[in-house]
Amino acid sequence: MERKRVVVVGAGVSGLAVCKHLLERGCRPVVFEADTVVGGVWARAPDCTELQTPRPLYQYSDFPWPESVTEVFPNHRQVVAYLDAYARHFGVLECIRFGHRVVGMEYHGVGEEAVKAWEEWAGNGAAFGSGNGEWRISVADADGHVETHKADFVVLCIGRFSGVPNIPTFPEGKGPEAFDGQVLHSMDYAKMGTNKAKEMMKGKRVTVVGYLKSALDIATECAEVNGTDHPCTMVVRTKHWILPDYVAWGVHISKLYLNRFSELLIHKPGEGFFLGLLATLLTPLRWLFSKFAESYYSIPMKKYDMVPDHSLFEAVAACLFAITPKDHYNRLEEGSIVLKKSKTFSFCKEGVLVEGESSPIKSDIVIFGTGFKGDEKIKDMFTSEYFRSIAIGSASTTVPLYRECIHPKIPQLAVVGYSESISNLYTSELRAKWLVYFMDGGFKLPNVTAMQKDVLEWEKYMKRYSGKYFRRSSICILHTWYNDQLCRDMGCNPRRKKGFFKELFEVYGSGDYVDLLPKKE
Repeated sequence: MERKRVVVVGAGVSGLAVCKHLLERGCRPVVFEADTVVGGVWARAPDCTELQTPRPLYQYSDFPWPESVTEVFPNHRQVVAYLDAYARHFGVLECIRFGHRVVGMEYHGVGEEAVKAWEEWAGNGAAFGSGNGEWRISVADADGHVETHKADFVVLCIGRFSGVPNIPTFPEGKGPEAFDGQVLHSMDYAKMGTNKAKEMMKGKRVTVVGYLKSALDIATECAEVNGTDHPCTMVVRTKHWILPDYVAWGVHISKLYLNRFSELLIHKPGEGFFLGLLATLLTPLRWLFSKFAESYYSIPMKKYDMVPDHSLFEAVAACLFAITPKDHYNRLEEGSIVLKKSKTFSFCKEGVLVEGESSPIKSDIVIFGTGFKGDEKIKDMFTSEYFRSIAIGSASTTVPLYRECIHPKIPQLAVVGYSESISNLYTSELRAKWLVYFMDGGFKLPNVTAMQKDVLEWEKYMKRYSGKYFRRSSICILHTWYNDQLCRDMGCNPRRKKGFFKELFEVYGSGDYVDLLPKKE
């Protein structure tokens, strides 16, 4: 693999891990990063943004956090410093070309009709195919100059929480064009930097649309700046589970949702008759676990009529919950943050119109904390209409990635970091190990039909437990089962803990996969 031309797109948590493991196997990739620093979404975040995952779960297996970081949920500056230290320690920084954005990719050497007809991925099931095909990648620098680079394999590590904002749509005349004030997305807010953003909000009437991580962080910063003189209004279209921590009635909820025992309570892709029967028989226990946790977390929510309509189990299954920013409920109590529940909203000259109120929410600034279209980022990488048409599936399917990494019909390319998990960093690292082992000839992929069948099995699981949020492709409540599959592909024992009870009840993390593979001699 030493002579192969490999390109990694993105220098966030996934891109850094992929590059590091390629270097360990003798391959020196080129990493194109549009920003000027490592860290991906962490590099541009509001001041108050902290990890949602406890620190021990959010670390690379062979690179612990420094002893100076003791917080359970480190802030974004600490996260970026940790990622930068990782990149420096393993020589990844030397591979990164900062300020270089990939603007398009095209597959050459094999015609589209031949690619469509392949029964084996890339023609033979191996990472680099027959050697006839290559990617030609258009890369723009900071001045807009575009160069074409050739690659034998491309790894897209572009994340899903940046790039293409999810902007609500409105009837004609009722969108931002009707509003006299300023309208922006959380992505634009983050790019401004904390000082400029706070200066923009100071003394202004700010309305934030949304009620998950980015919306909550922005509302917190606004409340810090303006207090009760100019309260921040949050328009909540969907109630979400917003948790103060991961302990309910003295029990860490990872024991209820995130270990091997909890996985026995749900139906799994490829589970077989016995495990399927067991999951059916244990369904009432899963319901009890969820009600137990909900009874605790709903206590402060009830006061503001903010208990979600969906269960906490469904929220965890879809990775659609958030840790409350510091003093969130105190700010609701004092009035520096005001909640307005409304399924729909529209704009008028003075501000925002919501259901049940005759007068508008008078606003100077409206900020959309409405998330991103992470799947569109993948689609936009391709110039070929064929690849664009198949890359992300359809609205009724998941993004079709085998092992959440390989598209069965797109050769010599992988995606790492799209599917969500208990901890995106540790899952991306394990995927990087799996991918690089495959690229180094460790195993061949199943044929295209078998991979497509497996993708459909996982899609069935996601639709069953994540409901309407299935396209988030979350493996959160089945992360150990998923990890087991990667381990078996690599010929490794998936049972990593010592003792029956630890294996059954303890939560798996990056530390369980240290030295998963022997280093290449």
